[in-house]
Amino acid sequence: MDKATQTELEAAAFRRLVSHLGKRTDVQNIDLMILAGFCRNCLADWYREAADEKGIAISKEDARAFIYGEPFAEWKKKHQADATPEQLAAFEAAQKKSHG
Repeated sequence: MDKATQTELEAAAFRRLVSHLGKRTDVQNIDLMILAGFCRNCLADWYREAADEKGIAISKEDARAFIYGEPFAEWKKKHQADATPEQLAAFEAAQKKSHG
């Protein structure tokens, strides 16, 4: 496979992931962090870092809006619940696992 085709496939998979997460607003970021070690905010950070490597300045807010499909504050009001004590405990345990 040539490099251009590989890049096209990777980009398509990334767009599908972003779309999928956009449809699954029931899945909280903390749950993604607990189970997978990354969340929508991580994707936004990675997107912004990739742009920076190419000399393209993208703000944190703009990167998040790209991933969330709307400004993060609006998405958060609509879809993000406060973390439960159980979620916080699981998040702490997952962080210790990944950094321990």
